[in-house]
Amino acid sequence: MLTRRSDSLASHTGQIAFPGGRLDPGETVVQAALREAVEEVGLSPDHVEPLGLSDAYETVTGFLVTPVVAWVRPGFTLTTDPREVADAFETPWDFLMDDANHRREFYDAPDGTRRWFWAMPWGERYIWGATAGMLRSLWGRLHDPAREAVA
Repeated sequence: MLTRRSDSLASHTGQIAFPGGRLDPGETVVQAALREAVEEVGLSPDHVEPLGLSDAYETVTGFLVTPVVAWVRPGFTLTTDPREVADAFETPWDFLMDDANHRREFYDAPDGTRRWFWAMPWGERYIWGATAGMLRSLWGRLHDPAREAVA
């Protein structure tokens, strides 16, 4: 499940993201993920089965994100919070975990630095940056034979 961030947010407007956010004091990563899913898209924890954590991912803006991997059982109804989420949607697992759909792209920053990032365009959706990077990392954990040999 992915979201398109609201156009009214202060940063990363319109970008594709996972439901999520900062930890509240005393909260575990899984508790925060479940809470944020309720707050952002109205996904009840009754429909979510956490499976574990993916690799921590550091964004270019310095945030350290720990993705929670979970099964989401069918039968739910989403209610997005328009202050945070413009749209919530599902993307097929087979698409996201197919290496042929992972592209390395770049942009040239104003300071002349070339910044590389992962992108996974899906229909009219452009999944890129941290979200695509976290998905690529999960793909590596599940499918990269060289990584499995090292682990």
